[in-house]
Amino acid sequence: MTENIAYEQLIEYISKNTVQKSISPYFKTSDFCLYNNDCIEIMSRLPDNYIDMIFADPPYLLSNNGITCHAGKMVSVNKGEWDKSNGFEKDLLFHETWLTECRRILKPEGTIWISGTMHNIYQTGFLLQKLNFHLLNDISWFKPNAAPNLACTTFAHSHETLLWARKDKKARQTFNYERMKVGKFPEDKMKVPDKQMRSVWSIPTPTVEEKEFGKHPTQKPIALLKRIVLASTKENDIVLDPFNDGGTTGIACKLIGNRKYIGIDISPEYLELSMKRYNKYINQPNLFE
Repeated sequence: MTENIAYEQLIEYISKNTVQKSISPYFKTSDFCLYNNDCIEIMSRLPDNYIDMIFADPPYLLSNNGITCHAGKMVSVNKGEWDKSNGFEKDLLFHETWLTECRRILKPEGTIWISGTMHNIYQTGFLLQKLNFHLLNDISWFKPNAAPNLACTTFAHSHETLLWARKDKKARQTFNYERMKVGKFPEDKMKVPDKQMRSVWSIPTPTVEEKEFGKHPTQKPIALLKRIVLASTKENDIVLDPFNDGGTTGIACKLIGNRKYIGIDISPEYLELSMKRYNKYINQPNLFE
């Protein structure tokens, strides 16, 4: 396979690169493409060394009939069949399978971001090392407005961990150091300019406006994804999200501009949500400055 295929030719390449059925995009513009399919199936059709950056928010696999808190009320943690655990070994195999495809399709200097909680981040972190990724950072995303712990038997869960890794240890990843300075983002609490950004980020969960058309149960805030995309991509880079969820990664790419996006999700209702959000923000690039 070739890494020189143009983004504009990608749809035809994915469709023809198989002896099985053809797969068409669910939604496509010149720089924003969504697929309704299993992420491993779509990634298996992508060229080697093609993607510049991947953001992955894999299932937490927590739909086990437990409870959590939402808007001050006790609610079920069940999110859908896609979030049910199949046991430790099968869950680990699932993570290794999609991560193996991610490594193949990333450029040598390409990077991957993985967001997770204690329920899945240690598995994916272990597998990043097993698959010879080069770990760059682990970021603690602190949620100042996190929900309380209703059980009152443990500390309230108020952060997620973000792992950032490069495919090839000898390559040099994109890192827009000057852009990643304290005080250059509205959500920064420390208004001290020109200081290095630390590895603890205080960013609230998605705003009411971001959930106007509904929400994905693990939806990430636009501010978080804008920071990630700005930090680790350059103009005309291709960004992939194998678990598109509510499309926040793609929205961030569009708001920043001059990035191309591929999102994959098995749930059409969340792709519809992504399309509605895209259609709103397409003409409002300054909405989340």
